[in-house]
Amino acid sequence: MNEIDARSKCIKELLSGVKYSLDYYQREYKWREKQIIELLDDLEGKFLDSFKPEHERSQVASYLPYFLGSIVISQKKSGDMFIIDGQQRLTSLTILLIYMNNLKSHGKNVVKIEDLIFSTQYGKKSFNMNIPERIPAFESLFKGLLYEPQEDNESVKNIVDRYNDIEANFPETLKNNVLAYFIDWLIEKVFMVRITAFSDEEAYTIFETMNDRGLSLNQSEMLKGYLLSKIINDDEKQEANKIWKDKVFKLLNIGKDEEIDFIKSWLRSKYANNIRDRKKGATAKDFDKIGTEFHKWVRDNKDDIGLKRSNDYLNFIVKEYVKYSDYYILLRNASIKFNPDFETVYFNAHHNFTLQYPVLLAAIKKEDEKEIAYKKIRIVSRYIDIVIARRFVNFKSLSYSALAYTMFNFIKEIRNAKLDNLVNILIKRVNELSETFEKVNTFYLHQQNRRNVHFLLARMTYYMEIKSGIQTDFVKYINKKVKKPYEIEHLWADKYDRYLDQFTDAQEFSQYRNYFGGLILLPRGFNQSLNADTYEDKVKHYLSDNILAQSLNEKYYEKKHSNFLNFIKEKELPFKPYAQFNRDDLHERQLLYKKICEEIWSSDRLKEELEK
Repeated sequence: MNEIDARSKCIKELLSGVKYSLDYYQREYKWREKQIIELLDDLEGKFLDSFKPEHERSQVASYLPYFLGSIVISQKKSGDMFIIDGQQRLTSLTILLIYMNNLKSHGKNVVKIEDLIFSTQYGKKSFNMNIPERIPAFESLFKGLLYEPQEDNESVKNIVDRYNDIEANFPETLKNNVLAYFIDWLIEKVFMVRITAFSDEEAYTIFETMNDRGLSLNQSEMLKGYLLSKIINDDEKQEANKIWKDKVFKLLNIGKDEEIDFIKSWLRSKYANNIRDRKKGATAKDFDKIGTEFHKWVRDNKDDIGLKRSNDYLNFIVKEYVKYSDYYILLRNASIKFNPDFETVYFNAHHNFTLQYPVLLAAIKKEDEKEIAYKKIRIVSRYIDIVIARRFVNFKSLSYSALAYTMFNFIKEIRNAKLDNLVNILIKRVNELSETFEKVNTFYLHQQNRRNVHFLLARMTYYMEIKSGIQTDFVKYINKKVKKPYEIEHLWADKYDRYLDQFTDAQEFSQYRNYFGGLILLPRGFNQSLNADTYEDKVKHYLSDNILAQSLNEKYYEKKHSNFLNFIKEKELPFKPYAQFNRDDLHERQLLYKKICEEIWSSDRLKEELEK
């Protein structure tokens, strides 16, 4: 028997008739939305490089292949295949296949991919990623059902979340009649190298060798090598190399991918002049190529960038790279830890809206003083915050495919803009947005927008407390890692029999119960203890928590809360207490929430940023 076997296999070969398992010591499935979006974007781009709308499906056989990396397997004596390295990609591919299997019935053609997800033997179905604690989630997702993971199972939670990310971000260019072509290409023309050892010891030796020695250069290192090679003076070259390494060290202290992500954001913000059209048969352009191979893109576009002489390459590192990496590090730190000076950067990052970084860098000129640059960051991030909130209440996605084209055009519009011009551009854009807060009148909670609704309620609570002079902390309302995190509380218990006189059936009651105006935030435990109580009993306890809950109780409207009373009078916010809460009251509260949203996400907030 061979000690090591390495073979290139397409996805169909990799997943057909094979059961992959994990030993107990393997780490959890940890991919985040960022990795899923990057995978989808890469696959979409490589597929569209070959696809043409007039093609027959048989022509997919001649499409360009794509290499997705390698996996390391230990094959036990029992014949079982245990993943040593590569479970993140295999799990993500399985989730993608499950999603496309659910989606494929909407297309004109059907591609049979169930066998790549599970196989049946002696009438018993088992998944090809044969990991017991993950099977219930896979089964529910395969059937198109909702699945509520246990809080202590990180992998299962991430699997469900990544399925939702795929559902939200799957490119429109790959749906409908194109889907069959894409599936054919994915399973036949996307390859991985499967390295199989026949003992754990050999498998781990391979894994360590691949990860500790002989690693190929990443894009950043290849770009650095190219730029340094064009600097003639050895002292200048050494100084530029030292500066580059210093910035890389600081970037990697934030996260292992930050070095790459920064360069993508920087180059897109300053130099991308076109983007792939979101239509069938479109080819990759600047914005897309920077995302996949920026080291090659810089070399191919050096003249347009202004890289002609040795000094140009030197300045590209010691001035531009340094300047924009410093701002990027500032932005990433503000996105991770709440900073009142850059609060909207944090808000936008909460939605994993990574497109904000090239947008924010676009407005900053190399020559800007820090004070001006900071104002630009606050103003532009505030504009993005307004756009996001309006999309939420209009039930619109924040997916990369939905917004990349719009954000690219926005980048070009504000690139290196003067501060006064920038403010005017953003105010004009807000006033021209097709999404308004009118939809708040019928906005409601559903399974897919729970996180968005929670965020809106947190922002409203935080805003009202700030304006009422109350010491508050936005992070506590959204932090899920504390012992008693805040959760969405329905003012009405799920008891239709209490409201028979107000609704025609249980379905109508359920719809109204989830209306925005009938929701607040309460800490877990407190929320659960009141779960089945009547509103009349609940409202007595609301007085002890946050301002949106307290405002339902008549005792809150006393002189000791004069800041609150003065603010709602000034802004004409129709707050009022409710001893009881019926259908008409819900409509009133919905109108109140609409007016709060209009205050928080008004174009006037852009002008306020200039005063800071």
